[in-house]
Amino acid sequence: MKILLTGATGYIGKRLLPLLIEQGHDIVCCVRDKNRFYAPAELQDKITVVEVDFLNKETISNIPEDIDAAYYLIHSMSGSATNFDELESDSALNFVERVNETTAKQVIYLSGIINDSSLSKHLSSRKKVEEILTSGTFATTTLRAGIIVGSGSASFDIIRDLVNKLPVMVTPKWLNTRCQPIAIPDVLEFLSKSLLNPATFNQSFDIGGPDILTYKEMLMGFAEAKHLKRWIFTVPVMTPKLSSYWLYFVTSTSYRLASALVSSMKVEVVCNDTRINELLDVTPMTYEQALARALIKVDEDKVASSWKDSLVSGRFSKNMSAYLKVPKKDCFIDRRKMEIIDRDFTINRIWSIGGDTGWYYGDWLWSLRGFIDKLYGGVGSRRGRTNRHDIHSGDALDFWRVLYANKEEGKLILFAEMKLPGEAWLEFKIIHNTLYQAATFRPRGVWGKLYWYSVLPFHGFIFKGMLAKLIK
Repeated sequence: MKILLTGATGYIGKRLLPLLIEQGHDIVCCVRDKNRFYAPAELQDKITVVEVDFLNKETISNIPEDIDAAYYLIHSMSGSATNFDELESDSALNFVERVNETTAKQVIYLSGIINDSSLSKHLSSRKKVEEILTSGTFATTTLRAGIIVGSGSASFDIIRDLVNKLPVMVTPKWLNTRCQPIAIPDVLEFLSKSLLNPATFNQSFDIGGPDILTYKEMLMGFAEAKHLKRWIFTVPVMTPKLSSYWLYFVTSTSYRLASALVSSMKVEVVCNDTRINELLDVTPMTYEQALARALIKVDEDKVASSWKDSLVSGRFSKNMSAYLKVPKKDCFIDRRKMEIIDRDFTINRIWSIGGDTGWYYGDWLWSLRGFIDKLYGGVGSRRGRTNRHDIHSGDALDFWRVLYANKEEGKLILFAEMKLPGEAWLEFKIIHNTLYQAATFRPRGVWGKLYWYSVLPFHGFIFKGMLAKLIK
């Protein structure tokens, strides 16, 4: 079967793709930017990649007509606080318009649980998208999930950050809200088993694990899994804005995502009907089992995808092709080079940079820069990296975004997502037996130039020291 997979670069899409290929399907991966898409070599023969922006009607014709089914995994939580719901509706309308012109028999949509009488703006938007999709000429299957627990999920990372960093927590009262978490492997099983299954056509299903827990109980469950003693106190006076800042500064989440999560966490997300478990013969795992599985994946450095690699985690808004060619005109550039001793050693050092490994020299200054960025509303450096020794185009890497990563070529280009009065690139490339390192800054006005000269004294030993550590 020929299946259209939207959101192929997202947290769910990256994990669903190999499962669908394993089932023998040919997949059309629908992405906004081909430069952000990566698939292992063994999968590429079964994949076609098309560039489509569902907010741009001129691009939807890139979707082929001969598809049998489609997955709709598009969300706009990265949109502005005032119009993200409009963006989601527009995307869904354009999607329906195109899929109506294809041979698709079914569209599967992953939504949120919407059983509470009072919904947040984000959950209301999910409900609206569901209504739009059901207006199509194809059969629609909606799977409604609450908190998804898995290595690399936003919920898991937030829980981990809070428990690991705060022995004592004074928290907002919404931590007593109930939810029904579900493990990421179970979400993928529901998604794959629903495909072209007539029993799921034109229906909506709630999917969740067997446990109904408060967010406080989820935090304490993580602490127990990690053998940590934690004390949590809830107070009724913490406003949504203050709660968002609390999540933003303590965890690796962005402020926009923190705000979206806080507004949704005040709403109960509990399944009304779990008949799909029997219908598809799925037995969801418990919260404890989901945590154990996720922790093993993190410890073994086998995180298949992460929410941090989505553009929602940073400030990048344009196609990467616009930034792949590092500019020289009207730029300040710190260039350095050094002969390498062992090419493989140096490449492995470069490919492990950032995250828990650090930047090899002056780490406290890198951390300070990340903290300052957080104070000014930037991404900071807490995002880390998805894998310790493997990076691909589109990945988040502390306060950088990976634009280009080619290990055989020995070339890595990073683009800064921190708050800056300009744009910045960091480039590593090996030519013959020499490592070239360049930090490029394109200033924006007078403030940009002042910024460059203010940090210039630190470049002399930070970049020089880092270059030496990459070689020796």
